[in-house]
Amino acid sequence: MPAAGPTLTDRQRLNWLRLIRSENVGPASFRNLINRFGSAETALAALPELALAGGAKRLSRIPSEAEAMRELEAAQRFGARFAAVGEPDYPAMLRFMDPPPPLVAVKGNAGLFDRPSVSIVGARNASAAGARMARLLARGLGQAGYTVVSGLARGIDAAAHEASLETGTVAVLAGGLDRPYPPENVPLAGRIAAEGALISEMPFGWEPRARDFPRRNRLVAGLGLGLVVVEAARRSGSLISARLAGEIGRLVFAVPGSPLDPRAEGTNGLIKEGAILVTEARDVVEALAPLAGGEARLPMPAMEEAEDLSAVPPPAEGERAVVLEALGPTPVQIDELLRHTKLHPAQLAMVLLELDLAGRLERHAGGAVSLVFADP
Repeated sequence: MPAAGPTLTDRQRLNWLRLIRSENVGPASFRNLINRFGSAETALAALPELALAGGAKRLSRIPSEAEAMRELEAAQRFGARFAAVGEPDYPAMLRFMDPPPPLVAVKGNAGLFDRPSVSIVGARNASAAGARMARLLARGLGQAGYTVVSGLARGIDAAAHEASLETGTVAVLAGGLDRPYPPENVPLAGRIAAEGALISEMPFGWEPRARDFPRRNRLVAGLGLGLVVVEAARRSGSLISARLAGEIGRLVFAVPGSPLDPRAEGTNGLIKEGAILVTEARDVVEALAPLAGGEARLPMPAMEEAEDLSAVPPPAEGERAVVLEALGPTPVQIDELLRHTKLHPAQLAMVLLELDLAGRLERHAGGAVSLVFADP
């Protein structure tokens, strides 16, 4: 497991928050900006020029120091704190993600992140049998020393949280920590905050939207050594979580169900594709035993070290044109872009960073990118 890094100063934390809250800055562009400029404060000053170079039609919105300070104060009033990647309260498992969220808001017992964890997800419209299975698995895993992670949704998520409150549970929110969703699970979120932990990478006061839930699913997948799907339809967020878990090297488990129940189509499909079949908590415990004793042996996701951009000169117009010509609406791997454009990796990274900050680049799972075309 990578060692924890130094704690940010108050000034650094303020600037990290301003940078990750800036328009078109996500975890990948945040990391590239820090690699290029060495600090969030210097990167913030460079953002407008970079976005315009990437083709932005207007200046990107950057939160003021006062706005960021208000969010920090809101977190403090709520009893939460912001943990930066590498800091003691930052979940160690998230550092294996590519890229990890730079900052997460945490309320509750951060010590739960130091224990081996298993994520449990499934259908919101869970059957009675599915909810019972989720409770049995969560209770058994908790008794075996695992923290249970889920997304606070109704159905399977709620059942897993409720059954593991006494042994330790973590809820990942799609909105701000002060905006738990759905409304009927607000009391459950309060109990988890008191007995377990809440975590989110979204701003305080943020009401979750449909497009925020995949980001939540990514953290749910990343926090566990493995992910268990109890019930899932053929097209569901739980299957997205399972795909994300597989991509970042986590073990994927699935509970089989009746072929006649649409809520079992997704889980049965996962088993056909190689997911580990689960009928009791022991199945998960035995499969994770080699990892739970030492997370350092966790399979690392297939990724390369981030390109050092600190000494890269600004791209020339010709280089930008070559990259734009090579990109389209179809996702393409960055290695393929390198072969096609024949640019130096650091130079290509700079062009992609400019496009990202201009809102013209979309990043996909597995490191692929595509060009965003404006509506006519």
